Amino acid sequence: QVQLAESGGGSVQAGGSLRLSCAASEYTSSSRCTGWFRQAPGKQREGVATIYSRTGSTYYADSVKGRFTISQDNAKNTVYLQMNSLKPEDTAMYYCAVANVYDSRACTTRFLPAYSGQGTQVTVSA
Repeated sequence: QVQLAESGGGSVQAGGSLRLSCAASEYTSSSRCTGWFRQAPGKQREGVATIYSRTGSTYYADSVKGRFTISQDNAKNTVYLQMNSLKPEDTAMYYCAVANVYDSRACTTRFLPAYSGQGTQVTVSA
């Protein structure tokens, strides 16, 4: 079973930056979609960004375009989320998730995760 471990969360002021990491114990396919989701109290879970393993193609929610960057290091089984220009509305628990997909067309923020991590808290103060 794939295990995912997120790290890098914390508290920052608005305008600051954080880098989240998601380390996987293993992968079961070379064709997979890894994504970051977030959920704030009382709100629905939101897909933030995804990356397709074979090509590195990425997909972002409109709310984070131009501020967040997702990347991967396949040799380390790790996916990163660089978050810049953070806003108070970015405050949430951030989760990474992964699923095997047929190709990159399935790797959007609407993909259905097969495995998810425990999450890491991000708090942005005004």
